Amino acid sequence: MVGEPPVVLANLLSDLMPRGRPLPREEAVTLLRRHLGRVQNRVQQAFEAHELSGLAAARWLAALTDTVMAGIHAYTEAMLPPAAGEKPWALVATGGYGRGVLAPFSDIDLLFLTDGAMGPRGKQSVEFMLYLLWDLGLKVGHATRSRADCIVDAKGDATVLTALLDARHIAGEAAIFTRFEAAFRAARAEWGLKPFLAAKRAERTQRHSRYGESPFLVEPHVKEGRGGLRDLQTLYWLARYAFNVQRMPELVGPSTPGGGLLTAEEARAIRRAWDFFWTVRFHLHLVAGRAEERLTFDLQPVVGARMGYTRHGLQDGVERFMKHFFLTVRDVARFTRILEPAIERAALGPPAVVPSSDKALTQAGFALADGKIIAAPGHDFTIDPVLMLRIFRMARDRGLEIHPLAFRAIVRHARHVARLRGEREASAEFLDILTGRDPATWLRMLNEAGLISRLLPDWQRIVGLMQFDTYHVFTVDEHTIEAVGVLAALERGELGEVAPVASELIGQLQSRRALYVAVLLHDIAKGRGGDHSEIGAQLAQTICPMLGLTPEETETVSWLVLHHLLISQTAFKRDIEDPKTILDIAEVVQSPERLRLLLVLTVADMRAVGPKVWNGWKATLLRELYWRVAEVLAGGLSVPERDVRVARAKEAAALLLADRPKPDVDAFLDLGYPGYWLSFDPETHARHAAMIQEAREAKAPLTVRTRVLDSRAVTEVTVFCTDHPGLFSKIAGALAVAGATIVDARIHTMTDGMALDTFWVQDAQGGAFDAPHRLARLAVLVEQSLSGRLRLRDEIRKLKREPARLRAVTVPPRVVIDNHASNTHTVIEVNGRDRPGLLHDVTAAISDQGLQIASAHITTYGVRAVDVFYVKDVFGLKVENERKLAGLRRALETALDMAERPGGGGVATRAAAEPA
Repeated sequence: MVGEPPVVLANLLSDLMPRGRPLPREEAVTLLRRHLGRVQNRVQQAFEAHELSGLAAARWLAALTDTVMAGIHAYTEAMLPPAAGEKPWALVATGGYGRGVLAPFSDIDLLFLTDGAMGPRGKQSVEFMLYLLWDLGLKVGHATRSRADCIVDAKGDATVLTALLDARHIAGEAAIFTRFEAAFRAARAEWGLKPFLAAKRAERTQRHSRYGESPFLVEPHVKEGRGGLRDLQTLYWLARYAFNVQRMPELVGPSTPGGGLLTAEEARAIRRAWDFFWTVRFHLHLVAGRAEERLTFDLQPVVGARMGYTRHGLQDGVERFMKHFFLTVRDVARFTRILEPAIERAALGPPAVVPSSDKALTQAGFALADGKIIAAPGHDFTIDPVLMLRIFRMARDRGLEIHPLAFRAIVRHARHVARLRGEREASAEFLDILTGRDPATWLRMLNEAGLISRLLPDWQRIVGLMQFDTYHVFTVDEHTIEAVGVLAALERGELGEVAPVASELIGQLQSRRALYVAVLLHDIAKGRGGDHSEIGAQLAQTICPMLGLTPEETETVSWLVLHHLLISQTAFKRDIEDPKTILDIAEVVQSPERLRLLLVLTVADMRAVGPKVWNGWKATLLRELYWRVAEVLAGGLSVPERDVRVARAKEAAALLLADRPKPDVDAFLDLGYPGYWLSFDPETHARHAAMIQEAREAKAPLTVRTRVLDSRAVTEVTVFCTDHPGLFSKIAGALAVAGATIVDARIHTMTDGMALDTFWVQDAQGGAFDAPHRLARLAVLVEQSLSGRLRLRDEIRKLKREPARLRAVTVPPRVVIDNHASNTHTVIEVNGRDRPGLLHDVTAAISDQGLQIASAHITTYGVRAVDVFYVKDVFGLKVENERKLAGLRRALETALDMAERPGGGGVATRAAAEPA
């Protein structure tokens, strides 16, 4: 059993040097390795038995590691006694180890410190020590510096300076370290806080840029992410640099440095955050078996369970754990906003030049302090809580920062905002912030302060709420605020290139305020179970009047929340060339204004999900769906009879083919069934005619043509060959092996028995599949697959599968067969875990049931694939026989269940599509 550090060290020294004589090196390494293992195991056992919190475990591990370092130092001195007249040196811990905290797989940072230049025997001792540490398997960061070197290097490098702030003596000549501390403190006083503060801010900006600007990413970096451990440490470093304090509680009280920069409650909250993050970090290291700092999907449920988070009501343990994590992150963001400027002012004094207050500001109840807005004397947030909303609006309008003391008071008194629910003045202030300039920035501050939850109690349930999937990048509250920001960017014309229709339509809206509120509420019912759109629509009926919206606006908001997924689900899961698809939406929407609102909301929602969700293909589908529905609503398209539309399509194609011999044109016009003529524009028909003619003249059994459509961010692949069962499946497998992602497909059998199949594909990044060598390989693989020379199962088995961290996310398989969505086809919707082989297996199962696929629409939401197929039986009719449907369902469920079975075919990656 490992005891307290002094006893442990005494026992270790006794074992290393029995009767005062050092053991041979090999025996010493073996003994030290056993000792280190006992130390680490004892700390791990105590931590996992919940005898120690994360912070206590980190401190104990550091203290016991000190015994290893001190023991090695003493053993080194015994093996290599200092030479006569050679100056001594000190062994110093720096960095995190210097702070006296250590995670299980953290680096150990050491400084070999001297007064002057280190002598030959000292260098030999340092080398001896380092080799011992490396033989023990420890990761050691080390430097050898004189006291003067430390000062020079610290002045020129903020990283060195920061590491030395945490310096702590372990062994060797203590007086050397004492002299260094005095010199370092004097140097810091001479340099002042300003350069160090600027360096730490620049470092933080760079770090946040690398690990995520938002603190609410669903796979957060515990150490380096915004609101994580490093942000807390930055506050500590600033306080230590400026005031030489060792612990944050030393800033509590009027007699402390800075005159009481922290309240006792804030100091306790900082301690809780430290402890929580260290507990999470300790678990992360132990579970991963390495220095893992990112809380990935596969680790979240494990760490949450180890910390005791279990299911409560509708919320899983992992969701409760992550909510606690994100609320702690929010606390750290608050501390940074409050404490950092306070340290700056206490150390550097007030700004030299500040704007002066004015009458309008004073009449509104505010004043300026250090150029930042604060409540004026005599105006109390608890007496007049609407000031807590108004101060954000005034700061926005005047381009001011909110004073840290004001923000601290807002956080402390946020509960008083609950008294404002339904009050006209408070609602007007909130709506002004929501619909005004740069709303996302100010909504984030309101959310950080906790005001939105107080004003809208239903909001509290989505604060820090993540959905345990791989599709959403942000928590629900952050996603919502991001969507409001996208809406404002559309209004400012900043998204004209990526979303031209929405950018144009947003200026035509008559229900602007209702749209902003609808975006704010569209996911308000997430995490409650049931359909969040339906529950959210009901909540909107209560929330909107409370915010002062008119009955008409309330009805619009409720309707938008109810149908906020309608456009995207239809565009990505249905055949928008099918007239019934368009008429069904038109029947729901009924008015051009609602259609405009719905499209703009959909674009804002999708772009706010994450950076990889939106691309040119999805923009094209949404745009085409919008114009088709708009045409119906405007009365310009009555959807004429099918025969009329087919005749018009043939006439348009014939006009483009007028330079060709009439017999050839007539032969081509006789080739396609009605579905073919209604699926493409005249230009595409003309290209097909040329391709078919060339194939016939060359007597080619297979023709593969590719066309890059940059504006849609897709590549069109057209395959012309003899039709046979399983054709779609074989082509899908070949495209997967080529690395292409199918996003849409049209499958046509011509009257002469030839197949003319068109696939729209993307690369793994959601862009057009356009590299010439990859396009050439794609055509070759399709030919090899159809000729049987490509062993699809073997090739697909080699494809890269999803990262291990994503396997923790479960995707229940589901098959939906719908005979109402189309007048002419049975619509099959297959939901399952995306994997190499899925599309091949599913389409093979459909073909094996004797069905013909007319079109396919392929989308994903993280690791969940949703593939929709329009099918007919061999007689060209819907599948309506119950026995046949039951067999189809079983076959598809079996295909979905092949996830772990080697050798399926299909697409390895897909484009994400659905908004939140």
